[in-house]
Amino acid sequence: MKRPLRALAVAGLLAAGSIVAVALGGTASADTQICEQYGSTTIGGKYVVQNNRWGTSAQQCINVTSTGFSITRQDGVGSTSGAPVSYPSIFVGCHYTNCSPGTNLPVQVKSISSAPGSISYNYVSGAIYDAAYDIWLDPSPKKDGVNQMEIMIWLNRQGPIQPIGSPVGNASIAGRTWEVWRGSNGSNNVISYVAPSAIPSMSFDAMAFINDTKNRGAITSDWYLTSIQAGFEPWQGGVGLAVNSFSQSVNTGGTTPTTPPATTAPPQTSTPPPPGNAACSVKYTTNVWNNGFTADVTVTNTGSSTVNGWTLNYNLPSGQTITGSWNATVTQSGSAVTARNLSYNGTLAPGASTNFGYQATLSGAFSTPTSFTLNGATCTRA
Repeated sequence: MKRPLRALAVAGLLAAGSIVAVALGGTASADTQICEQYGSTTIGGKYVVQNNRWGTSAQQCINVTSTGFSITRQDGVGSTSGAPVSYPSIFVGCHYTNCSPGTNLPVQVKSISSAPGSISYNYVSGAIYDAAYDIWLDPSPKKDGVNQMEIMIWLNRQGPIQPIGSPVGNASIAGRTWEVWRGSNGSNNVISYVAPSAIPSMSFDAMAFINDTKNRGAITSDWYLTSIQAGFEPWQGGVGLAVNSFSQSVNTGGTTPTTPPATTAPPQTSTPPPPGNAACSVKYTTNVWNNGFTADVTVTNTGSSTVNGWTLNYNLPSGQTITGSWNATVTQSGSAVTARNLSYNGTLAPGASTNFGYQATLSGAFSTPTSFTLNGATCTRA
């Protein structure tokens, strides 16, 4: 994405660039060469490919195919202690008034049920760059200008470069472990997820990263997803870098929205559980950083009878203190935790599941609870 925030000196160029990008836009029916600074075209009737040479006056050209693009010329040189020279990329959604064909973005996070995507890259040696999957969000349904939140997923990093801010820990998302960085470039906040080694291709749900960002308190469910982009940020070199293929959808509806972590429990009442036992399983998933973590708890009714109202009890290890929760009323006394259903998720038919979560502080080594009981019955671990 254009980044007036990393290089304020080019802010004027960016304002003009949004107009140029639209004026030069077209549809690529065969391979299309783009050398214009903000030139763009559409492919597949769904995506926009942009040259987006925002940080240098040196020439850059891309070759756009029916499924992606490749960098054919990149003459810019950026300081590795500063900003990259460009962000040639493919995107769905709206970027500086340039909206991809038929997009349903912007859309509120709480309305999104899933956002399945996939990317395939071609990497080169001898260049300094990152391969970034960018997710942009804002409190308003913004189609122009700078958004307030940028999520960057670095699938590859080559050379002495680093994300904005500083590392705050690690997270397990989409079946992989990521180093998490957090900071601000002066105009918007950035959370970056950095892969420890190059990932040439990946299929995943972008909502996994959006939800992690939300759980860190950076956004709320009322914010709007405005665009999802994939490309490269070159500092030096980069000819031959390519997006071989890109697929991204944003599906809406179908789930009850959750609320982000709060400093106090939500002011909602729960339905007291009836006495008696219940057959159950619990899946306990966490994202941990140096002094805190979030937990996502999925409770499944594995019995043959419907559960009408539930209470989950367990003990947190020493050094863990819950600071906020969502989708359940969660209280803590010493190490003992009690989680009770809310009005909308108290009924679990046989085989049905519900989930809740919380954020907590951490002092010392991290470990997970050893056992759970639902309405007095011991649950298995999923």
